[in-house]
Amino acid sequence: MAQLAAVSEGTVDRIIHNRGQVTQENIDKVNAIIKEYGYKKNIFASNLAFNKKFKFAVFLPKNEGLEYWEIPINGIERAEDEFEKFGVTLDYYFYKYNSNSFKKIASKLLEQKYDGILFAPIFHDESILFLNQCKKKNIPVVMIDSNIKEVDSFAYIGQDAFQSGYLAGRLVCYNSTLENNVLIIKITREIESTSVYLQRIKGFYSFFEDHKEFANFKFSEIRLKDSGQKQLNVKMFEGINTIFIPNSRSYIVAKFLNKNKLNHIKLVGYDLLQENVKYLKDGVIDFLINQKPEQQGYLGVEYLYKKIILKENVENTYYMPLEIIIKENFSNSHENI
Repeated sequence: MAQLAAVSEGTVDRIIHNRGQVTQENIDKVNAIIKEYGYKKNIFASNLAFNKKFKFAVFLPKNEGLEYWEIPINGIERAEDEFEKFGVTLDYYFYKYNSNSFKKIASKLLEQKYDGILFAPIFHDESILFLNQCKKKNIPVVMIDSNIKEVDSFAYIGQDAFQSGYLAGRLVCYNSTLENNVLIIKITREIESTSVYLQRIKGFYSFFEDHKEFANFKFSEIRLKDSGQKQLNVKMFEGINTIFIPNSRSYIVAKFLNKNKLNHIKLVGYDLLQENVKYLKDGVIDFLINQKPEQQGYLGVEYLYKKIILKENVENTYYMPLEIIIKENFSNSHENI
């Protein structure tokens, strides 16, 4: 760059790092070269020179038998391996599916000093409190899976939950008659108060509010706790044409439908978990909306790397594409991506 601009290396260094003592003429020449050819700081060399380390915290729900929360870890670990050479290290914090565990682990995390946090919120009110504490400490946070919009200035990588619910409404209507009985099954653990879950349901109903031609669709809701298997019975599905499940646990209902030969009922759900994929291939599940949790994990770490280490201006919101998976277009390359 110095040769192109006909200035010394020291002059280029002072201009790039804004150290002054440079004529405006030379500033203009160097900036013109940067604009034409581009410039990216050698972070690897810089970090080695100063032996600088960057510590990120990963704050996620504990797996507890749910395959979904295993998948983002794959992407996070892939990013960890990639960015380790730039001085990045990760500490992992996992909370159980109850608010007391969340608050306890959050408090433990905040006692430490981190350059950034990757966070998947489950408990809405507790997450707002946690994010406000991060804001006071000026810690950058990127959320995956669910977005808490009440606290500004933080990043989000994941699906637009409202739009994905809206899309589910369209899929329910696909190839359906104008009279349809739709059952929404909410399969929850101790509590399910995340905005993603609620926004999907809101988006689902909004589709029908916007499309009056489907006014003859009738809706009912049931709530199942945890695995839900023992709470299901054939009578629940009498007269039902379509089922919508607004989270990753479609396989629980699919297993029951298959066992009781109720495969004529259309089933729309989320996520390419192994059991969901099995019932998709068998034709019991008709549509799965894939939100690519592994990629969310990878992109979350990458966001922190770009923002904190490269000091790039990174968009605070990145919505994952709404990908519809059916039996005919599924391939092994789709799994966990």
